Amino acid sequence: MTTDPSLLNSELELQQQEELYQQLLLQTVGNIQKENPDSKVIRPNPGLCVKTVSEPDKQKVFVNICQSNSIPSPPEISKEELVELLQSEDPSGYRVPMSLGEPHTEVDNSSQGCTAYDVVINQEFFQRCQEDPLFQQFVILVSIEGLENKYNLELSRDWKVLKNRKFLGSVSEQNIRTKTKPVIQELQPQGSSSDVAKRPEFTLLVEPPAGHPEYLIAEIKLPGVPSSHSLVLDVGEDRLVLTARPSLFHLDIFHPFLIHQENSVAQYNKSTEILTVTMPVVCS
Repeated sequence: MTTDPSLLNSELELQQQEELYQQLLLQTVGNIQKENPDSKVIRPNPGLCVKTVSEPDKQKVFVNICQSNSIPSPPEISKEELVELLQSEDPSGYRVPMSLGEPHTEVDNSSQGCTAYDVVINQEFFQRCQEDPLFQQFVILVSIEGLENKYNLELSRDWKVLKNRKFLGSVSEQNIRTKTKPVIQELQPQGSSSDVAKRPEFTLLVEPPAGHPEYLIAEIKLPGVPSSHSLVLDVGEDRLVLTARPSLFHLDIFHPFLIHQENSVAQYNKSTEILTVTMPVVCS
């Protein structure tokens, strides 16, 4: 029995190409993290695959819901509270932190081209969704809504969870933000103050009041705060965290909008003792 040397050479070339690809990938990941120290690259684990179609053209779309401990978990919520939330007039008040990946072209079981998106959520929260059908349907819904908002899509709500497939395509890295950009001078923390700090009174307003919102405005009352130098403010895509030192106030809220973090501004009025945070809205 003889072996065709061309086959061996082809296999060797493929192996060398794969090794080179991995080296370039690791080098690229390292460069990304050096250039942007406030973010990191993660490789999520497969979770479940959801099949739906785009509207109105009825093109196949697959949503890979993945899991990673690098994504923060959402606030604790019971099944009863979730039912009440879904029946309320504003179910968007509860936010699930997630990373929405770029679309990638794949081939389905029928050898037809399709589009797939990767959504990454917290690993522990994903496990809870696996154990409770209500939580699973909820996380699929918010994943689809997140993709629609980010990529200006319209996806059918008549979806199907694939039983024998956890992922369509190959798992890719995602670059996630690890630190939000402060828009008020940041002070070094001196011990934990949120345990004894009070939750301040605040109001969220949208401008204009009717139609598509262009700005989300937070007005936060901070009696006793002498100046903005006592404040540490972090503005995320859908989250606002404020600490007034020492041990005066602490506020950590999610809001139902995606905003431009870098273009957000804050102003503290010492006479009225009100902090006003103006955040441009990407989409609601």
